Amino acid sequence: AICLFSKHLPAMDWARMARAVKKLGFGGIDLTVRPGGHVLPERAAEDLPKAAAAIRAEGLSLPMITTALTSAHDPTAKPILSTAGKLSIPFFKPGYYKYSFADVRGELQKAMNDFRSLTDVSKQSGVQCGFHNHEGYVGAQLWDVAQTIDQLDPKWVGYYFDVRHAVAEGGGAGWKIALNLIAPRIKMIAVKDSYWEKSSKGWRQVNCPLGQGMVDWKAYFKALRQANFQGPISLHLEYEIPGATTAAQEENTLAAAQRDFEFLKAQLQGAYQGV
Repeated sequence: AICLFSKHLPAMDWARMARAVKKLGFGGIDLTVRPGGHVLPERAAEDLPKAAAAIRAEGLSLPMITTALTSAHDPTAKPILSTAGKLSIPFFKPGYYKYSFADVRGELQKAMNDFRSLTDVSKQSGVQCGFHNHEGYVGAQLWDVAQTIDQLDPKWVGYYFDVRHAVAEGGGAGWKIALNLIAPRIKMIAVKDSYWEKSSKGWRQVNCPLGQGMVDWKAYFKALRQANFQGPISLHLEYEIPGATTAAQEENTLAAAQRDFEFLKAQLQGAYQGV
């Protein structure tokens, strides 16, 4: 399913969001189950079934949830994941692990110990985990986490590959190396774009609509096709979208989602035609 990341429609309730997303032609929703999200972590056992029912009532799928979970020690980890398992939500994205750059070896080891404990809970719950590569965090280039993830059960643990962050971290060839390294274990993907911009304060990453940034979409989807990727695709709209009121913001967000959705469909059709 091509899903819309629910983060971008924060003021919409579950049913209204589902209706709006369905109208655009999406097949599903990537639902935030994290602080400030569409389902609050401490209310997952009560509210996630209601959210899932509202989304599925519109004929949409709910193939993944996005969480802030980083360890089994989080008291909300078991309620969130066990509820997702009971609802047959197949995938989840954990939270992020940060380097403090004081002792990166030790920081990496702690992060991977915490991650490993979280995947034990997800396996027990029947929900597959996809590690998200995010610029600037542990796993940004995937080399640091691959050795640990290689040792975990591929049925339950893999990757949530984000090409925007991979290109930002990997330049011309690094993102291709990272993708090739983990391609057989990609569970789901995030779709977004960006470019480098030099300002008076120095270089920075600028998020932008699909096709306006540095991502080589043709090469990317060709590689995914060769890897036989068939998992959920989550569309993100991380760039600035104007709107003086909540209603205007929502209207402009939906228009941006429609534009990027059409671009994404064209790229997928070009890569997967005949498959």
